[in-house]
Amino acid sequence: MSALIPFGRNEHNLFSYLDDMEKSLFGDMGAGFGQFRTDIVDRGDHYLLQAELPGFDKKDLHIDIQGDELCISATHDEKSEEKDDQGRFVRRERRYGSYRRSFDISDIDTAAIDASYQNGILELKLPKKAPVADV
Repeated sequence: MSALIPFGRNEHNLFSYLDDMEKSLFGDMGAGFGQFRTDIVDRGDHYLLQAELPGFDKKDLHIDIQGDELCISATHDEKSEEKDDQGRFVRRERRYGSYRRSFDISDIDTAAIDASYQNGILELKLPKKAPVADV
């Protein structure tokens, strides 16, 4: 009955030991995947937004504007399989990740936004709106 207790750490099998060994060697690499890192630099007439998204294809990135909000989302879907000489699985792993960040762009000229993606870095040039002169 104790094996049915949720969130228990009472698993004593080979896979648990291997998982613990991997974490001790490489750390818990999956723990920091909640958001992607982003830098925003003020360049005077525009902001330069740089988002670190290594390992993604361009087709996996989506930039959406709704009102005064810019959303960057990325989806990663990876599968790997290893089979023995008889076609039986020896190892089969699947990994899926989805990331999303939103930014306020109320002072940005949305029609003039420029984007590029190279070497795992998404760059957005966000031109500032021209200041409105008081009459």
